[in-house]
Amino acid sequence: MRVVIVDDEPLARERLKRLLQEFPGYEVVGEAGDGESALDVIDDEEPDLVLLDIRMGGIDGLQVARQLAEMDVPPAVIFTTAYSEHALSAFDASAQGYLLKPIRLDKLREALQRVRKPTRAHKPQVKGAEDGGKPKREFVLATTRDGLVRVPVEDILYFLADQKYTTVCHLHGEVLIEESLKTLEQDFAPLFLRVHRKALVNTRYIAGLERDRHGEQHHWLKIKHAANPLPVSRRRLAEVRRFLTET
Repeated sequence: MRVVIVDDEPLARERLKRLLQEFPGYEVVGEAGDGESALDVIDDEEPDLVLLDIRMGGIDGLQVARQLAEMDVPPAVIFTTAYSEHALSAFDASAQGYLLKPIRLDKLREALQRVRKPTRAHKPQVKGAEDGGKPKREFVLATTRDGLVRVPVEDILYFLADQKYTTVCHLHGEVLIEESLKTLEQDFAPLFLRVHRKALVNTRYIAGLERDRHGEQHHWLKIKHAANPLPVSRRRLAEVRRFLTET
């Protein structure tokens, strides 16, 4: 299980990393010291579990958890805090656990046992292949000022999620729809490839992969007919590379 640790105290993060070493199958793939950085790391790493402090500067842990809960497949969240008064708010934010500092090994074990791993591993593309490799539908419908617009799947470059709405970028412009990426991924498998938590790309328009020009460890997917590349998360990078080498 891939884990991200979020705490504004470096020593607290180190302690959690040491405790997690006692449990086989848990890999710390990222850490952050504040809420905004946490969202960036979670976007990039797409973890299965977030160990999340509550009281932090800027965006606090409760706000982070509420944003995570809006994901198609959100990571499990276990709050780690020195304050017991946040327990009710934590579970309102869809947390799976609440640990008081200093965190004990036995309490962490109990919390981890309650967390069930999200079903990211069950990729919708597999279902599409079992159905003969054909998508369930051949277009999306969007409501615009000019009425209902039908966008054929072969014209769609990519879908980009932004909280409640999803942007459909196609050969002739953009439209907004209210469908989730999870639903779109299932319906249009295996024609689309998930490259990021927020991005689903039509494989026929994938042009290549490039590294960040500024020397950072980020990768970007070049898309035919699109003005800008899309970020590729570390979790999806191997799958994208595999697609490029096999096509």
